Amino acid sequence: MDPRFAHVTDWIFDLDNCLYPASTGLFGLIDERMQAYIQQLKGCDPVEAKRVQKAHFHAHGTTLAGLMAEHDIDPQHFLDDVHDIPLDRVAPDERLVRGLGRLPGRKFVFTNGDAPYARRVLERIGASEQFEQLHDIIASELRPKPDPHGYRLLCANFGIDPARACLIEDMAQNLRPAKALGMTTVWVDNGSERGNHDAEPGHIDVRIENVGAWLEELLGDGN
Repeated sequence: MDPRFAHVTDWIFDLDNCLYPASTGLFGLIDERMQAYIQQLKGCDPVEAKRVQKAHFHAHGTTLAGLMAEHDIDPQHFLDDVHDIPLDRVAPDERLVRGLGRLPGRKFVFTNGDAPYARRVLERIGASEQFEQLHDIIASELRPKPDPHGYRLLCANFGIDPARACLIEDMAQNLRPAKALGMTTVWVDNGSERGNHDAEPGHIDVRIENVGAWLEELLGDGN
């Protein structure tokens, strides 16, 4: 084990564009659903809907947070609607699953999405049996990463000592609160939209491009 991770007993993974490659374009499908939702909500054209969606994403961290703040929408209705997408773009990942299975300690998913969608994605990847628990946007009381509130709830709910935890995440800005709590941090730099925003060395311990490849390097190929 790399000595930088020898102390880690709890491994916390983001889901989207982290446990599967950003190049799958799955988030593009969710973006389309979000923009259609905004079109209906505001009675606007597609161009304006896209502008509003991206403005909320950039200003609030998630489109949902922006719509809740400015339009008082029903969050569960929004989550059900925008995650109603096919997952055929996401392929099973045997290397990732093998690495997760060999990783010592507890494994968690920490996502700004909701649990039903996250479980569908994990099932598609083949990794649903590898994680002890799932902490979603509802468990974070609808306060998305990088709001520190969700991180504190995650640690409290599952008895996680941040000093013995590692967060693996494709959005560099979401690593800052984890580092402030004392976690080891891994940035998955794989081309996510705004993934490199706030990518400062002070809160990033390790930069990688693919989680499965990193786990294989960390643990050996198992042969």
